[in-house]
Amino acid sequence: MYIVPESAIADILTRPDAFDAVEKVFAAMSAGDAYNFPVIREAIGHEEALYGFKGGFDGVGKSLGLKAGGYWPHNLEKRGIINHQSTVFLFDPDTGKVAAMVGGNLLTALRTAAASSVSIKHLARKDAKVMGMIGAGHQAKFQLRHALETHNFEKVIGWNYHPEMLPSLAEVAAEFDLPFEAASLKGMVEADVVISMTSSFNPIFGAAHISDGTHIACMGTDTVGKQECDTDLIVKATIFTDEVAQSVTLGETQHAVAAGLKSRDDIFELGAVINGTHAGRKSENEITLFDGTGVGLQDLAVSASIVEIAKAKGIGMEVDF
Repeated sequence: MYIVPESAIADILTRPDAFDAVEKVFAAMSAGDAYNFPVIREAIGHEEALYGFKGGFDGVGKSLGLKAGGYWPHNLEKRGIINHQSTVFLFDPDTGKVAAMVGGNLLTALRTAAASSVSIKHLARKDAKVMGMIGAGHQAKFQLRHALETHNFEKVIGWNYHPEMLPSLAEVAAEFDLPFEAASLKGMVEADVVISMTSSFNPIFGAAHISDGTHIACMGTDTVGKQECDTDLIVKATIFTDEVAQSVTLGETQHAVAAGLKSRDDIFELGAVINGTHAGRKSENEITLFDGTGVGLQDLAVSASIVEIAKAKGIGMEVDF
């Protein structure tokens, strides 16, 4: 078994590597060559933690495995470590023998950001100039870095419940020599692309805050009950997602589907756009929305890339298991 510890991930995985792995696995999912296993997610009754498993098999990339982990809400305050903790295990699909163990914390942040940037590449207008951010937490900086590499953006605007956190987004904008402006939610109408990355259980923004022609990547809703945008925006937009089954049950479309405002048939796989079996954006005025629920195959694809690079660079260790 090859082990790549959490401490080594930052020196191995680049944003292009993560983007390429996620784009390929979305395409494989849509083609029917890869599939996710049912998600397990439970409150364990200790430390108010949520713990679970996401897994799958990619027949093209030959990635078989699972990510185990979850959310410990008191980690940062009590222990000085991040609240999200996870580890990925890869198995040999030919024998079932464990092949690798990979630290999953930074990996999760990078694969999530890669998913939104893949959607921006394939669905946003080519002339998009203003990048909008809703949310300024830990994940938001990863999201913004990935997104800014997809288009020739000229400005970044951002909103957060706690405005004092917005300087972290300004720092990322400065890395790309772009100006940053704090905005109201109403001010998001200026944005050509919007990423929302919050943990909200109540809608923060809706159709009134989004201009025609905008692409939105809703990346925060991955649990039953969560909701970032109002259903009026879901109804107005053309919806794409990583996996339709997750989108309608625990993703951003769950509320509109439950209310009968949208059906499964109204939601399309981003992988179909990548493969060319769906046209994607049909007009410059169309609002497109990517519901990024997060699937196990993203973790496996990126982990497989990490292991390959780690072995080539001599990073990590092989153990007899």
